[in-house]
Amino acid sequence: MPRRGTLGKSHGLSYGQSPLLAAPTPAWRSQFLLGLVGLAFAGLLGRTLYVQAIATDFFKKQGQVRTVHQLELPASRGSISDRSGQLLATSVAVPSFWAIPGEVDADPAKRRALAAALGLSAEELQKKLDPNSRFVWLLRHASEQQLAQLQALKLKGVFQEREYQRRYPEGEAAAHVVGFTNLEERGQEGIELAYQQDLQGQDGQRAVVRDRLGRIVEDVGERVPAVNGHDLALSIDAKVQYYAYQRIRDAVQANGAKAGSVVVLDTLSGEVLALANYPSYKPDERQHLSGAQLRNRALTDVFEPGSTMKPFTVSLALDSGRVRPDTVIDVSPGTMTINGATISDAHAAGALTVAQVIQKSSNIGTVKMALQMPARELHEMFSAIGLGQRPDIKFPGAVTGRLRPYKSWRTIEQATMSYGYGLSASLFQLAHAYTVFARDGELIPVTLLKRGSAEPVPGSRVFSAATARTMRQMLQTVTAPGGTSPQAQVAGYSVGGKSGTAYKQEGTGYNKSKYRSWFVGLAPISKPRIVVAVMLDEPTAQFHDGGRVAGPVFAEVVAQSLRLLKVPADLDVKAHIQAAVEPASTSFWSLQQASVSNLSSCQGLTC
Repeated sequence: MPRRGTLGKSHGLSYGQSPLLAAPTPAWRSQFLLGLVGLAFAGLLGRTLYVQAIATDFFKKQGQVRTVHQLELPASRGSISDRSGQLLATSVAVPSFWAIPGEVDADPAKRRALAAALGLSAEELQKKLDPNSRFVWLLRHASEQQLAQLQALKLKGVFQEREYQRRYPEGEAAAHVVGFTNLEERGQEGIELAYQQDLQGQDGQRAVVRDRLGRIVEDVGERVPAVNGHDLALSIDAKVQYYAYQRIRDAVQANGAKAGSVVVLDTLSGEVLALANYPSYKPDERQHLSGAQLRNRALTDVFEPGSTMKPFTVSLALDSGRVRPDTVIDVSPGTMTINGATISDAHAAGALTVAQVIQKSSNIGTVKMALQMPARELHEMFSAIGLGQRPDIKFPGAVTGRLRPYKSWRTIEQATMSYGYGLSASLFQLAHAYTVFARDGELIPVTLLKRGSAEPVPGSRVFSAATARTMRQMLQTVTAPGGTSPQAQVAGYSVGGKSGTAYKQEGTGYNKSKYRSWFVGLAPISKPRIVVAVMLDEPTAQFHDGGRVAGPVFAEVVAQSLRLLKVPADLDVKAHIQAAVEPASTSFWSLQQASVSNLSSCQGLTC
């Protein structure tokens, strides 16, 4: 063992006297280390230069992609209301969910729960969450139940956004007028489509920085606020619209018809108070819609208007001074042949006055007046009441109908056009044309938007005021006992109009087992306030004539509409009821039975 003195001495050595430090160090080692440090510094300096000076734009862009997000600030779509402010279409805020696929939690259990909440299979969810995508909608317009389920999951990479969803409080009743929008709230049908630019507004934008959990850290740049769409007030009266829809729905079902339509016009303002069709649809539920449900038949379907044209032909003859109301016309023996074609009356009569031609709906009496006039005069009159022209309303799908140039008319064509065959029109065009009689000979412009003024809108002159008033009296006899449509009478109000019944045209001929029935009229006759047009397509029940099929719908809609408009009654109700049950009305029934039995003699044209 070493001695104590030696050990104590060794412990007294200092670090600077260590023999290790006395060993010489190679010069290349320190130089190598210094070079490594210099190279690392140069690399860092070069990288800094590249990032900060050379590739600045690229790295800024990549940084923004990862942290800065453009959020859309959706504009609220304008609401649609009826003339009294009742909402027909409005937008409500609803939650929607989206995701950044690459950031969604990959835990299998959580993904299964997410798929269940979304109503998707695991495969469908996996397909949605494509890792190459930076954005995907998971669910648009979530229900309250889905909202609760998704919020409870608290999944990373899944975000909630506020969107707007369109709601339609009046449902089926106003569907064909209002239309609907898609998920992006862009109009697809009806007013929603026609006034898309006015209703849609302009979305705003907001740039934000999100952290890795998707939370908004701060706003960057200037926020662009959203500009909401304009509200629209329609001319439609929601109560009149709903009642008209109910009545045409019930009539279609009761008569076993294929479809039906009703149009109600205000004769003072030209406003459309109701435009209803059946079958209809619920704008909020459009998964299995058919074209038959979507079609606004009152505006898109055309047909030969038949006997509803007779009042216009007779008015032209009266207006030109060729006949008077009491002028007698020989209509015997009930048939006449022109160019090899036979025209028949439903009920043979020896002689009728001009007023009776309207009351009894005589084809021969109408033709004899029409053939006294040049074809050009008839064509100009038909054009003046809007036939062959697209209705001047902003609505998709409104048709022009057909009115051929008069120079191509043969004599038989001039004859048949005088009582409504060889030309075509929509129910809306017919309703519009009848404003001529309601407004003392003027055709007034119509609109689906509420007019700002209560003053009567000016129209264009077609007939003299005296002629229009005379025709109103004649039209009233059509709904009186002995006329062709007593079912169109309304308790307390004087009404007048014209019915029509026709075989449906198919190809170049007529299908004698299919009918179209309609009635167009106005009320009150003393001072008309509304025009109502009703059409039923292919009634298959006991009756198919316009008087018995469409006439009752006309009466019900007129009665309710005039009450809602607070139009005072102009007839004594008790006297009106007594007159309606007089035996004279039995002549109507025999007239209608004769009409049906004589249809075949008209060579495809009803009489």
